[in-house]
Amino acid sequence: MTIGSLAPNKEKKSRKHKGVIDENAPLLPKGQAEDAGFDEFNGASFTGAVFNLSTTIVGAGIMALPATMKVLGLVLGISMIIFMAFLTEASIELILRFSRAGKSASYGGLMGDAFGKYGKILLQVSVLVNNLGVLIVYMIIIGDVLSGTSSSGVHHAGVLEGWFGVHWWTSRFIVLLVTTLGIFAPLACFKRIDSLSFTSALSVGLAVVFLVITVGITVVKLINGSIAMPRLLPDVIDVSSFFSLFTVVPVVVTAYICHYNVHSIHNELEDSTQIRGVVQTSLALCSSVYIMTSLFGFLLFGDGTLDDVLANFDTNLGIPYSSVLNDAVRVSYAAHLMLVFPIVFFPLRLNLDGLLFPSARPMVLDNMRFALVTIGLISIIFLGANFIPSIWDAFQFTGATAAVCLGFIFPAAITLKDRHNIATKKDKILSVFMIVLAVFSNAVAIYSDAYALFKNTSKRE
Repeated sequence: MTIGSLAPNKEKKSRKHKGVIDENAPLLPKGQAEDAGFDEFNGASFTGAVFNLSTTIVGAGIMALPATMKVLGLVLGISMIIFMAFLTEASIELILRFSRAGKSASYGGLMGDAFGKYGKILLQVSVLVNNLGVLIVYMIIIGDVLSGTSSSGVHHAGVLEGWFGVHWWTSRFIVLLVTTLGIFAPLACFKRIDSLSFTSALSVGLAVVFLVITVGITVVKLINGSIAMPRLLPDVIDVSSFFSLFTVVPVVVTAYICHYNVHSIHNELEDSTQIRGVVQTSLALCSSVYIMTSLFGFLLFGDGTLDDVLANFDTNLGIPYSSVLNDAVRVSYAAHLMLVFPIVFFPLRLNLDGLLFPSARPMVLDNMRFALVTIGLISIIFLGANFIPSIWDAFQFTGATAAVCLGFIFPAAITLKDRHNIATKKDKILSVFMIVLAVFSNAVAIYSDAYALFKNTSKRE
């Protein structure tokens, strides 16, 4: 039986047999007249969708996870990663279920359906804050890795400086300019997210390269007997150390944020009923990478694990070919972030366009608007990474807060609103739990970060 022969009342449909959807649709046009330029595209494959969603998930967050083991210990830390994967899957399932009930084709459309115009605007602003901050941080990290950094007062040489010495063309500005014009700009020109499936596969592969190298180094040091027994449980000695445990929650939540891309990936699937399998497969793949990275990263560096484990690969590892392995880790990670960039950029551009031009026709049909929004956003990200390197501290607050809203608070609020009367008692209990966890842990994390920041400032004075 072919897809075209299925009865129209059945849910399983190919993309080209989907009906016209509402005006909240993302870039992908659905009407017959609008679809004329996309006749050759019959829908995204399951594999391509998994790679795109996995790339959305695995960004810079992977480097912060080993440090969570230092706070929680291996047992509680790995349990937290697994728990957050299940909680993320549950929140995405709520989003998809309420989107079907309200016939919403985007996250913004879903928030608009539940809370009106201001709900949609709040969602769009949250995506802007989260994704713009994330992309600026990505570019800062790429600059640090390739051309070096002196932000801490001590200069750490970049990979290019180590290989070729200090030249004008190894400076931060030139390296990021070439990266922006040669990699970011071309990849940002794709109008369908499925067009990025190949680069997404490469991105996931590079994350695995980092993992394999870390595992290999750890195994060698285990054989040499140079790795101490890791801490299995958190070291709680007072009330302050207890509350510090909650500071890792926003870090783990941020590591799983992909909700803003789920609708775009779902809209392009040839078989839209596969979206749940796509989400579950992506989360299983990313959870495995996260657990292995956290486990072996913490085993390798122990209590010396830094907030960004990449910084640990700037020293002698105590094994043969240490400098070569350090460079391999840093270069593979920088390349990974370069390929993650367009996947995170896609919903950023989409939501900015929806915020600025809410009544305009789809941006995919307006090349001038598409180009202007793309150029404007890339320029802001480039300037931010070059001239505001301390923005990392700012986005510890705004980025984490927006991420928690996108991942838990908004899906839970939509469920509790229950405009279509489809939420079960279990759904509402889960939603209350997600809101309490998100608000409490984020408040504790922000308070702890602010306290540490003011404490360090007063010490310097």
